[in-house]
Amino acid sequence: MDAIAELRGKYLEQVAKAVDINGLEGVRLAALGKKGEISAKMRELGQMSAEDRLIAGPALNGLKSEIDAALKARRAALEDAELDARLQGEWLDVTLPGRPRPQGTIHPISQVMEELTAIFADMGFSVAEGPQIESDWYNFDALNIAPEHPSRQEMDTFYMHRAADDHRPPHVLRTHTSPVQIRAMQTQGAPIRVIAPGRVYRMDMDQTHTPMFHQVEGLAIDRDITMAQLKWTLEEFCRAFFEVEEVELRFRASHFPFTEPSAEVDIRCSWEGGQLKIGEGNDWLEILGSGMVHPHVLRSGGIDPEKWQGFAFGMGIDRIAMLKYGIPDLRAFFESDLRWLRHYGFAALDQPGLAAGLSR
Repeated sequence: MDAIAELRGKYLEQVAKAVDINGLEGVRLAALGKKGEISAKMRELGQMSAEDRLIAGPALNGLKSEIDAALKARRAALEDAELDARLQGEWLDVTLPGRPRPQGTIHPISQVMEELTAIFADMGFSVAEGPQIESDWYNFDALNIAPEHPSRQEMDTFYMHRAADDHRPPHVLRTHTSPVQIRAMQTQGAPIRVIAPGRVYRMDMDQTHTPMFHQVEGLAIDRDITMAQLKWTLEEFCRAFFEVEEVELRFRASHFPFTEPSAEVDIRCSWEGGQLKIGEGNDWLEILGSGMVHPHVLRSGGIDPEKWQGFAFGMGIDRIAMLKYGIPDLRAFFESDLRWLRHYGFAALDQPGLAAGLSR
C-alpha cells in the first residue's frame, strides 16, 4: 500500500506541474500508458494471492481513476489557458470598418449576352446550348454545307486529331452555333423558337477577327412563318438593343448553304463626327445574316419541310458589342487588360431589363 501511496503522490504532483498539453501527455503515458507504472502494477495482480488481490485491486483501481480524473481536469485547465492566450493575441475590434476590396466588372461580352437573351426572351425565344467540340456531321453536313465548301478547309476550321488508323471524319471546334439549332430541333421538334449564343472558333486574326469569338443564332419554326416575321423580329431586336425609337433595315440577297432564300441585313446609320448613330443618316452597316431555313436543314433536325417552315439568323456578339459601346478593337476583348475591363466593364447590378438593354 505504501507503493500505491507513493505513486499517487508522485503522479498527482507531476500532473499539477505540467505546463502544456504535450507535457501532460507524457505524464499520462508514464502513469497509465501501456508501459506505465500503474499499468505495470495492475498486471502484477495476477501473481498475488487471493487475499492480497482483494486489498490491492480496489486500491489500484482507485489510484487509476484518481490519476485519470486529475489528468482530465489539468487538460481542461491547460486548454482554457491556451484559448485565453489565443483570444488575447487574436483580438479584433469588430466595430472597425472592413478592409476595402477591389471590385471586378462584368465583361462587355457577358453583358451583351444577357441583354440579347432578355430581349429575345420577351419575344418568346428560349436559350439552347450545345457542345463546342462538334462532329463533322453536325457542323457541316446537317447544315447543307458541301464537302468542297471553303469553310471545310484547314485554313478556316480547327480540326481535332484522329489516330492514324481512325478513318472517321475528325471532330472540329464549332465554326458557328448553327449545330445547336440542329440539336434543338432533334430534341424539341416543331414548333420551336430558340436562340443559341456561345463561343465559336475560326482561324482568323486581325483588328476585327479573332480565332475565338461569340455568336448568337436564332431559329423559329412553325406552320406559316414568313420573311415578314423575320424582318419584324430583327427590327424589334435592333430597336431594343440599340435603344432607338426607329430603325431601318435593308435586306440584300445573299447565299448561305443553310437558308434559302438568304439575305444579308444592313442597318441605317450615320458616322457624323466619327460617332456611330443607329437609325439615322445615309450610311448602311452590315450587322447579320439571315434567311428561310433550307429544307435539308429541317430534315436533318427531324422536321418535315412539307409541313413546317421557319427562319434563322446569326450575328456576332462581339461585333454588336463594339457597335453599341464604341469599342474600336475586337482583340481587346480577349487581352485581360484590367484598365480596359475597368473602362468598358459593367457593375454587377447593371442587369438588363426584359424589353431593352441598359444605357451606360
